[in-house]
Amino acid sequence: MKLIKSILFMMFLILLTTIVGCSSDSTNKDTPNDSGDNQNEEEETQTGGVLKIAIDAAPPTLDQPTSTTTATRDASRLIFETLITTNSDFEAIPMLADSVDISDDGKTYTFNLRQGIKFHNGKEMIAEDVVASMERWLEKSTITGNVFNDSKWTIVDDYTVNLELQEPSSITLDTMASAKTAPAIMPKEIIDAAPEEGVDEYIGTGPFKLVEWKTDQYIHYEKFDDYSPVDFEADGLSGKKEALVDEIFIYIVPDTSTRLAGLQTGEYDFAYGVSYDSYDQLQEDPNLEPILAPSANAVIVFNKQKGIASDAAFRRAVNTALDAEKVMMGAFPNPDFFWLDAGYMDINIKRWASQAGSEFYNQADPEKAKQMLEEMGYNGEEFRLMATRDYDHHYNTAVVIHEQLQQIGINSKLEVYDWPTVTERNGDPDVWEAYITTFSTVSTPPQLLHVSPKAKGSIPEPYMDDRMLALETAPTEEEGFALWEEIQQFAWEEYVPVVQFGGFNSLYGVNKKVEGITINTGPIFWNVTVSEGAD
Repeated sequence: MKLIKSILFMMFLILLTTIVGCSSDSTNKDTPNDSGDNQNEEEETQTGGVLKIAIDAAPPTLDQPTSTTTATRDASRLIFETLITTNSDFEAIPMLADSVDISDDGKTYTFNLRQGIKFHNGKEMIAEDVVASMERWLEKSTITGNVFNDSKWTIVDDYTVNLELQEPSSITLDTMASAKTAPAIMPKEIIDAAPEEGVDEYIGTGPFKLVEWKTDQYIHYEKFDDYSPVDFEADGLSGKKEALVDEIFIYIVPDTSTRLAGLQTGEYDFAYGVSYDSYDQLQEDPNLEPILAPSANAVIVFNKQKGIASDAAFRRAVNTALDAEKVMMGAFPNPDFFWLDAGYMDINIKRWASQAGSEFYNQADPEKAKQMLEEMGYNGEEFRLMATRDYDHHYNTAVVIHEQLQQIGINSKLEVYDWPTVTERNGDPDVWEAYITTFSTVSTPPQLLHVSPKAKGSIPEPYMDDRMLALETAPTEEEGFALWEEIQQFAWEEYVPVVQFGGFNSLYGVNKKVEGITINTGPIFWNVTVSEGAD
């Protein structure tokens, strides 16, 4: 065994390595609010009280493995935990696993489980729960790729499980550590009783347990008194978690002005999706402060299964026409809030960031696009573009795209729904041609919904799928990166599964009486306090 502080799992370079849960700091480094960052560590931490959060869209579910939405990710991770998570550098770190042993051939992973971990129903977590949860994740998740094809989870004893892979992969643990469609560990009996559409009881091991979910109104959590934190410093999503408030309420508040007004009056302590126009207002308020944090990439996703967008020539024409800078300016009024970027992977994940295919990015050439449409025989077929007002930047992005497409003669129809409806309708390829969304940071290319054949509206693409399979079993990072550049080049030049416009910062608002909030692939609400007198 080898004790390591942060786990970089280049398996073929460190075979027979044992990963032990030690200390190691979302996108990117944790982004703290100033008041939390300046807390005097020598003072006794104040605990108790209620943290009140206003979120901009309702989660369609709290069942982590079944949803790629940001709302599900953030609302469910208070409840659930995973075997492996990530630190702020997106390195894989044990959470519910105490350590991991990897065999010489890289095909067998032995997970030694932490003992004495309690579920919210009082049951101790043991191997049967872990195996049931991981098997369900492989069935439900869209980001597992080919790493786990024909893999097998087995129980060794109550506190040890094995994962047997058909082929070794240098990204196995990185994939398991994903915050998106995370492999939440739940009691086996909950999984066994779950209907096909998802679990109907949300019982995990996290620092907070669910009290009530009143759909489209609020989600209520309370401190889990029997929570067992790890004993190393919090860093990203890894490390020590403490429930320092007694209760958390996440209120569903789709209207931007209502969220801001509630923050100003003290009705809410923290607000998602504050209007970018309100940035100066937050800075000038003595009781509030803005938090800007790298968030996601803005994209339009095409339906590759049916309709006019199933023709790659049509998708290439759309990509040729669109002006990414105008699209981003339409959604984010200040250039400081966004950046133009052709890379599918987050620019801060240096080992995967690439500009391959960038010559086909942001072409902004409507005349050439018109010619391409004529050559492919476009005949005015309807292009149904779905968007939501629940996220202002989604809607504002859609308006600019809709106008640019109409200008080149595409029969674009903008359809606006609430976010849960968009996520439901995009599962039916008969009712849409494209939708607006954002893709948050992932740690490896196979987790990208841009190129996943399992994503909604996607189909198998042999060129990309073959190379992705090779990437997942590449013996070195260098070989994997070379394959990734081939995939991204082909995606921009030929296949165009999406058009990516760039990355952006999310703007949050927080009351200065709240301390300890960090942003790492979304806000983190454990290790957070609310001072007395915060309304």
